[in-house]
Amino acid sequence: MLAEPDGRKPVLSLHQRILNELEAEILTGRWPPGHRVPPEKDLCLHYGCSRMTVNKVLTQLARAGLVMRRRRSGSVVLSQQAESAILQIYDIREEVKALDRPYCHSILERTVRKPDRNEQNLFNISGRHQVKHLICLHFAGATPFCLEERLISLQVVPEAEDEDFTDLPPGPWLIDHVPWSAGEHRIAARAADEKAAAHLCLPVGTPVMVVERQTWRFEQSVTHVRLTYPGESHTLTARFTPSQTA
Repeated sequence: MLAEPDGRKPVLSLHQRILNELEAEILTGRWPPGHRVPPEKDLCLHYGCSRMTVNKVLTQLARAGLVMRRRRSGSVVLSQQAESAILQIYDIREEVKALDRPYCHSILERTVRKPDRNEQNLFNISGRHQVKHLICLHFAGATPFCLEERLISLQVVPEAEDEDFTDLPPGPWLIDHVPWSAGEHRIAARAADEKAAAHLCLPVGTPVMVVERQTWRFEQSVTHVRLTYPGESHTLTARFTPSQTA
């Protein structure tokens, strides 16, 4: 991304625009598995760019597991079904609705700031970039259901800077706006600290389940979220087949 000298929103480089558009064709299903990606020379003509730019984009798509490159026959879209079955990002709204409870959420904190040193390492960005920090409380009826603490890289998702997330929670908003190509979950049992206990209306030290998730869009980290659930009221269930564990 390139920053405008007058401080306006950053604009996409041609390379990033091509990457975004080809990625969207694949992840939305407009290019289904087995679809042949247009030849490099056709993409060069369409975008008015060099062969090197197109080659770099296709290489990134291949590294992300979205296409397979073949020496003479070109690039073919790969199936994404196995990955989505293994790594599924659940919508908290649907978790609450599955309990037959009414859902709502409240944004408790919403700030744009420079990342600290740990956050720079987490996102692999420099201190001159900005992140959006959100604290969101999800409810099942009148009962606090989950505390969400989220960082969004504004280098990757600049449109998130002006979004207030009052109508749509941060998780579903990001899924709708930013295709992701890789993710990582970490799940741990913890004792509720003062902040989590206060928000979830629990005594300090109560067992909680903490899910930390980070997603990437190719080499760029999109978001990091920490979800804290009351331990006694939440269970994670996953179903998979032997082929998915290979």
